[in-house]
Amino acid sequence: MKHSSRFIVLSATKVGDKSLVVHTLSADWGRRSFISGASGKNPMALFLPMSLIEAEVVENPRSELWRMRGISSSEPLCGIRNDIRKNTMTLFMSEVLMRSLRSGRSDDGMYEWCRKSILMLDALEESFSNFHLLFLLEFAGALGFMPSNEDLAPFAGEHLDAVRRLVGSTPAQALLIPMTGAQRNGIASLLLDYISFHTGSRLEIRSLPVFRELYG
Repeated sequence: MKHSSRFIVLSATKVGDKSLVVHTLSADWGRRSFISGASGKNPMALFLPMSLIEAEVVENPRSELWRMRGISSSEPLCGIRNDIRKNTMTLFMSEVLMRSLRSGRSDDGMYEWCRKSILMLDALEESFSNFHLLFLLEFAGALGFMPSNEDLAPFAGEHLDAVRRLVGSTPAQALLIPMTGAQRNGIASLLLDYISFHTGSRLEIRSLPVFRELYG
C-alpha cells in the first residue's frame, strides 16, 4: 500500500552508503522512522533538522521500517537555511522533539502546531532570540500541560520574574522581552526540567551547549 503525506524531518541517520533512516513527525503517523535512499535524487539538504518535506510511503507488512520515496521539499525555508543562528535553533527544536515524543500514531495536532512554529521562525527577520523559549512553552501546551506561573515557580529559582513576564505575554510580546544570555539559558533549562518532569524522562539536549554559545 502507498500513501502520499507531508512530514517534518527530525533527524536522519546514514545506513551504509546508499540508505538513510529518516526520523519524522507527521499528522498521519506521529513520530515515526522510515528508510530512504541516499543518492543524488535525495540531496542531504532535504533531511536537515525541521525540514518540511513531501514523500510517498510504501508500507511493508513484514517490517516496521517502511520505505519513503519521491521526496521533495514542501517549503524551502530560506529564512532558516541562510541564517546559522536559526539553523542552530532548529537543531535544538528537533532534538527536543526527538527526545520527548514517543513513536506511534498521533492525532493531537502536534504536527500542525510544529509546522506553524517552523514557518514562524522562517518568517522572522529579527527579534527571534527568545523564540526557543516560546517554542518550549507552546510545546508543553501541545503535550497537554501548558504551564502557569504557579506550575513553573518550583523550577524557576532566580528567573521567576522573567518567567512570569514570558508566561503572561502574547507570542509577539514574548519575542520582544529583553533578556540577557544568562536569563535565556536559565529559562530554557528550567522549561526542559518542567517538560522532563511531566513526560517522565530526563531531556539531555546535546545541542544545548552550542546553542548557548550563539545566544549567550
